[in-house]
Amino acid sequence: MNPIAKNTLAAIVGFVGGSLVNIGLVNIGSSVVPLPEGADVSSMESLRDSMNLFTPVNFLFPFLGHALGTLAGAFIAAKLASSHRMKFAIGIGVIFLLGGTSMVITIGGPLWFNVSDLVLAYIPMSYLGGILAGGKKSRIHAEVST
Repeated sequence: MNPIAKNTLAAIVGFVGGSLVNIGLVNIGSSVVPLPEGADVSSMESLRDSMNLFTPVNFLFPFLGHALGTLAGAFIAAKLASSHRMKFAIGIGVIFLLGGTSMVITIGGPLWFNVSDLVLAYIPMSYLGGILAGGKKSRIHAEVST
C-alpha cells in the first residue's frame, strides 16, 4: 500500500477507534456510577445545568474515557502508520485535546477536573500509546531497557 494512503488510513482508524473507546466508557459510566438525583444529561444544555450536582466519582468514567480513548487511538494510529509513528500518536492526542477543550468551553465543570483532564488525559496518553506501539522510544525508556 502507498505510504501516504497507509498513514492517512492509520490516522482515520486511530481517531475512530479512540472515539469508540471514549464514547463507550462515557456511556457505561452512568451504569456503574449512578447519576446524581435530578441530573439530566439528555442534552448539552441540561448537562451543563446539572454539572453542579455531580460529585468527584461522577467524573471517573469521563476521565477514563478521555484517557483510554486517547491511548487506544494513539496506539492504533502509531501501530498502523508506515512512518512517523510517534507523530501520528501525538497527532491523535492533539485532536482529542482540541475536542476536550471544546467540551470544557461548552459544558464547563469543576476546575480541578478540567485541569486534570486536559493536562493528563490527552498528550501524555498519546505519547504512551506511541511508545507502546513501537514508536520512537524516549531516552528514559531506552536507558531502562539496555
